Formats: sequence, C-alpha cells, structure tokens
Amino acid sequence: MTPAADPATDRAHIARLYREHLSSGRSVLGTVLGGMLETASDGAWVFTEDGRRYLDFGGYGVFILGHRHPHVTAAVHRQVDTHPLAGRVFLEPVAALAAEALAARTPPGLDHVHFVNSGAEATEAGLKLARAHGHTALVSTVGGYHGKTLGALTATANPKYQQPFQPLLPDSTAVPYGDTAALEATLAGLGRRACVIVEPVQGEGGVRIPPPGHLAEVSRLCRTYGAFLIVDEIQTGLGRLGSWWGMDAEHGPPPQPDVLLVGKGLSGGVVPVAAMVATAAAYGPFSRDPYLHTSTFAASPIACAAALAAVEALDREGVVPRAKALGERLLAGVRSACAPYTGGLVREVRGRGLLIGLEFTEEQAVGELILELVGRGVLVNHSLNATRVLRLTPPAIVGEEEVRLFLTALTEALRVVATHIG
Repeated sequence: MTPAADPATDRAHIARLYREHLSSGRSVLGTVLGGMLETASDGAWVFTEDGRRYLDFGGYGVFILGHRHPHVTAAVHRQVDTHPLAGRVFLEPVAALAAEALAARTPPGLDHVHFVNSGAEATEAGLKLARAHGHTALVSTVGGYHGKTLGALTATANPKYQQPFQPLLPDSTAVPYGDTAALEATLAGLGRRACVIVEPVQGEGGVRIPPPGHLAEVSRLCRTYGAFLIVDEIQTGLGRLGSWWGMDAEHGPPPQPDVLLVGKGLSGGVVPVAAMVATAAAYGPFSRDPYLHTSTFAASPIACAAALAAVEALDREGVVPRAKALGERLLAGVRSACAPYTGGLVREVRGRGLLIGLEFTEEQAVGELILELVGRGVLVNHSLNATRVLRLTPPAIVGEEEVRLFLTALTEALRVVATHIG
C-alpha cells in the first residue's frame, strides 16, 4: 500500500489552500516562481520541501543575523519552556531587560521603549504619540514606506496602495525625498502642527540615498518650526547600513528625533517584534497612562526574549562593523557584475552597508532577474515603491564562499536577462 503524501510538502495541495483560504494572487506568484515550498532555514540558507537550498539575499531586511541564529533561538526556546505570554497583571522582567538593552544602543536621549508586533504597528504608535502632543499634520516623503495599516499607509505615499482605502488620515503631505527646500516650505505653512516621518535611506523606495547631511538638516528644520520628528529605522537600523543606526552616518550635528522606529532585525530572524523608542518629553503621554495605547500581544515575553538576544548578538559578535565591510565588498562586486550593462539595461547600482539596489531601465528586467536568480539558487527582493529596482538585503553572517556564489549567479543571470531584453 502506497503511503499517503504529506500535505505539508504537497505543492499542488498547498497552492490550492492558498487559493481557497489565503490569496489567489499569492498562489499564482508562487507558481510562477516554481511552486517550491519553503520548509526550513538555517543561517544564510532557506530550504524547500524537496531538499534544495537557496541563498537568502532577500528577506526584506529581517535576517541581518541570518535564519535561526543560535543565541536568539536558544533564548526563545528557554522562554517558550517557561513563560511565552504574559498575563499582564504583574511586571514582566524580559520586556524590561529588552528595553534596557535596546535603549543602551539607541542614540542619546531615546530611552523610552514601546514594544509592538510589527513595523507598521511601530509607525502607528509613533503617529499616535505625535497626535497626543498636537502634531496632527503628517508630512512624509514621496517613495517612503512605513507600513500599510491605516495611519502608516497615509505616510506610505504610494497611490497604488492608498487609493483603495481612501479617505486616509486627513491633513497629510508628501514632499520629495531629500529636498530640504520643499520640506521647509511645507513646515513654514504648518508650524508646530507638523509631524515629519522620514527614513535615513529609503528601502522600499528603491534604496534612495539622500544628500550628505540631509537627516541632520531635517532635524534642524523640525526644531526650528516646532515639528515632531519620527525617524523610521525599521529597515535601516540595527546594523543594516553598516552602523547601528542610519542616522549615525550623518554629517554635521547629530539628528535629534522625538521618536525612532525599530523593527525587522530586532526579531533576530526568529520572532516578530518591533519598537517605538522615544525621548522622555515625547513619551510622556504613554508613560503616564500605560493603557492609552495597548495591544494584547505587544511586549510578549517570547518576543522580548528574541529582541534582547538579537541586540546581544549584534553587539557581542561584531555584526555591525562586519555588515559595513561585507557591504563594501558586495557593492563593489555587484557594480563589477553590472558594469557591462551600465548605461543600457542597468541605470544605477547604489547602496550603503547591506542595503543595495540595482535600478534597471526596464521594469521587466527586475522580474526576469528574480526568476533567473531563483533558478540559480539565490533569493532577492523587488522594491514595493520602486518597480524598476531589485533590492539586496543579505545577512551579515555570509562568508566569502557565499559572496562568490551570489556574484557568479548574478553575473550569469544578468547575461541571460540582457539577451532577452536587449
């Protein structure tokens, strides 16, 4: 008698379940990419149900420590075995320890931590905190990405995602990214009603890097006009740009945000967790009334165990300087691989640390390149707010062998795509 197939490894069965219960569009996309089922992961690798492995240079910026980092995984296991979720009657120690560890690594003055479950929730918390101080006019940037919940979507200035859900929050404006003159003109009209939200480098916006000193100038303008400043480091923070925070690399006086948003890498690649970190003055309303903005699962012991272990691992293992050196090596290699097509198929290669973008002249090239790389055992991401940009967010733990594998795959994939499109 033939043994029954395992439904968890049956591609057709899983695709049908996606169509019937999750997303028909996601089912189609998965089929286009080969229909593989990702069933395991370790370090820089993702494994499919048939035993094949794929080098993960995507992951949307989550896996700065790779998949299942031993220190984070062990901490989470211990927490699951003792107290994974809190009853919220007594004080819970893991959240306090995780907050202390994170605050010890944030820029000076950002000491008050509000843990949440996702980057979008961190954005919502920041926007609500700004409103608690009377900053009700939202100023974001064109191409910026801050999440897709209702308030966060208002700041994510992309009509494609906003239009089906209009009207969003009122009194919102998007200024060109990196344009301090446009920002000043807007702030001059809004004054202290303004709440400005900005990324040090736009990730989903296509790895857009602003002029040197831009964030410091944004901070100065916010102080001048009395605006509330939220710096979104959900993707760029915790070593992704080769420094603990994107704002660390600023020229001139250090930026002074009221709120810093943290996510993705804070999870350690194990348990979803994010945070809004604020100054004492900004955090006042949330500090005085702990029930003003709450969530059942926010600051859960299991998530905070992951966050605490992730910060410890980043610190103890020298991940941040490694990300800087590895990013420089990869950026040089990617530019070399793209050089034969620059000025034609490839418009520009840009990046900082382990956030690298390849911008193409044709949108079609991104999809074809992703497919070609998957066929060669490499996973990468597109950019939601920049459809001509392929984005690389590799873990900081990859070695020279993985770098060579990736650059070889990229060189071969570019040659095929250039033949198709050229």
